[in-house]
Amino acid sequence: MTATQTVQTDVYPTRTGGVERVIDREDPTLYGTADDGPMDAETLSGYDRNGYLAIDELISADDVTELKAELRRLSEDETVRRDERTIVEASSDEVRSIFEIHKVSDVFAKIANDPRVVGRAKQLLGSDVYIHQSRVNFKPGFEGKEFMWHSDFETWHAEDGLPNMRTVSISISLTDNYSYNGPLMIMPGSHKKFVSCAQETPEDNYRKSLIMQGAGTPEKATLSEFGDTYGIDVLDGEAGGAIMFDCNCMHASNGNVTPYPRSNVFLVFNSVENTPVEPFAAPSPRPEFAGARDFTPAG
Repeated sequence: MTATQTVQTDVYPTRTGGVERVIDREDPTLYGTADDGPMDAETLSGYDRNGYLAIDELISADDVTELKAELRRLSEDETVRRDERTIVEASSDEVRSIFEIHKVSDVFAKIANDPRVVGRAKQLLGSDVYIHQSRVNFKPGFEGKEFMWHSDFETWHAEDGLPNMRTVSISISLTDNYSYNGPLMIMPGSHKKFVSCAQETPEDNYRKSLIMQGAGTPEKATLSEFGDTYGIDVLDGEAGGAIMFDCNCMHASNGNVTPYPRSNVFLVFNSVENTPVEPFAAPSPRPEFAGARDFTPAG
């Protein structure tokens, strides 16, 4: 299944060149029920309230070993390093991310289509899902750089054309996440508000934003207000665990100055009922590896 272009009303205007605004969310957070998948009503209620949920052990130790071995192979493969889908740190030669990992690697394709993963995404979104984006993130010891506070939906809406908030990300840990080696941080409840950013989208913004977030990053005053309102949860946990979070959660991660690396598989599932149209605040869509236009259901 491939993209068809339609005109749609923009209910989340952003990057207008005006003043930054905070807008109420109009879309539901949760579309499914406890009868639709493996997660119980209490877990789903927490996701609806906080915008995220934690899974202590999603994949086995053997799965983690296999994925880490593949991660090492990919990071040492010069063909992979030269690929446009591979992003290196701005200040070093360290690999930061490899995008479209479910197409780069059969090993990662298997986990991206695993029922343990896809079934939970379908339950939260209440429909079949496709992979809007996939990547592995490297945050090596001493070298791993930060990801600034942002909402993924703001970028996916502005630059990829996702119309509504019916998208969920899952971050599967391949290394232990400690509070001090740059784990994911989320402002719980922040998914209920959308930050309409002021800065317009530069041409080919993805070339810079995949290395360091720029356009689409809220102003410090807004982030301070969000921090005071929602607080910050630091999401540590062991390898094999996972975090699923709503596309509009305000989230970030610190740099890693410790000796302990942090790596994860990051999979974005979008509802097949929420496929992209033309970008809402960019002259053209990002490349396929950053925002898919193939809507074949996962799994």
